[in-house]
Amino acid sequence: MFFNANKIIEIVKEKNRIPRILVLIFGTFLLGLAYNMYLKTNNLVTGGVTGLSIILQRLLNIDANFFIYILTFGILIVSFFTLGTKETLKSSLGAILYPFMVSITSPLCDFLHDKFILDSMFVEVLVASLILGFASGIIYKVGYSTGGNDTIVQIINKYAKIPMGKAIFITNLIIILLGGAIFGINNVVYAIIIVYIESTVVDKILLGISESKQFFIHTKELSKVRELIIDKLNTGVTVIETTGGFTHKKNKMLMCVVATKDYYLFKEAVLEIDPEAFFVINDCYEVSGGVKRDPLIFI
Repeated sequence: MFFNANKIIEIVKEKNRIPRILVLIFGTFLLGLAYNMYLKTNNLVTGGVTGLSIILQRLLNIDANFFIYILTFGILIVSFFTLGTKETLKSSLGAILYPFMVSITSPLCDFLHDKFILDSMFVEVLVASLILGFASGIIYKVGYSTGGNDTIVQIINKYAKIPMGKAIFITNLIIILLGGAIFGINNVVYAIIIVYIESTVVDKILLGISESKQFFIHTKELSKVRELIIDKLNTGVTVIETTGGFTHKKNKMLMCVVATKDYYLFKEAVLEIDPEAFFVINDCYEVSGGVKRDPLIFI
């Protein structure tokens, strides 16, 4: 029977769709809260669309929330022409929700700001970092993103052939340095602290301690899972000959390395193919060599 990897991916994407969207809504609400409560109030430029908006507010004396809308939807339009409709739609829900949440949390933060006065700037930076890290982590964990800088990085990766990690670092560094030139060196230090703590929370608490996961998979549907890995995950896979320690029965196992952000969808896709599949999953600290392929965003 013909195996359709696209159908499996679509089934997984629809699986728990409503709970995942609710998590996305809650996550973007927290992002909007942290932005209005701490980043915008203290002119903390941490990169991405929010950082650019804070810079433009100072330069043009127009509310930063307005620029978040303009930049976010502008990036979506550019994405349609550069990445295509399919890739753009993957990030459109989060990209639309985030500016909306920034708007609705703005009056709430105005009310709360005087009620919850923190002792020092460093404490505010710490609280902002934890909220941003938790919110971003739960959004990534359910397979969504908020577009913006993620989309810019995809475009840079496609046309400049710069690896995703390096592209993220370069774009955020440029925006943070621009913020430093306008708001001073102290804000650069605070921004770096926020970015570091936020990424640590996302990686270690919610997504694991590595950028990749190593999967060992024992399945009755070996050929279908192998096809899924090659065709949809855009990565390599190794077939390992195995022998049961108790039964001495010979079999085969698949080994592959998956980007942490794709962990949820890949695991669920394999279980959709074979509900009785056996996994061993490890954090993968370094992957080097082999064929370099474009990363897949499953959203």
